[in-house]
Amino acid sequence: MKSTFLLRFAVAVILIMHSVPGMFNNGVNDFGNLYLNTIGFAPFGLAIAWSIKLSHVAAALLLLLNKYVKPAAIITILILVVGIFMVHLPDGWYVVGGGRNGVEFNFLLIFVLLVIMYPNGITKKTVASHS
Repeated sequence: MKSTFLLRFAVAVILIMHSVPGMFNNGVNDFGNLYLNTIGFAPFGLAIAWSIKLSHVAAALLLLLNKYVKPAAIITILILVVGIFMVHLPDGWYVVGGGRNGVEFNFLLIFVLLVIMYPNGITKKTVASHS
């Protein structure tokens, strides 16, 4: 997994920048209270929002330390997939250019995390070792 350092570093920076500023500018609270709570997650929206952002920080640290990379990546991938369906899909594919706030960035992050988890690709041997 040492060969994945550059990708792990890039994803860690993205996760930190997607989380930490919102912790200080009320973004996490707004996401929990003004979005999650209003679409049916009340009264847990705020706790869910903070759990998501804290998981991003934890995943970033684990990626940088090269520890528990697969569990951190799996949790992050699950959050990204849910984010696609709950937040980004209604806006289409493009993040910028042909649209705004679409799924393309989450799609890319998911596959980068898969490459970090399986730097030699997913093979029959890889699948068998997880059975």
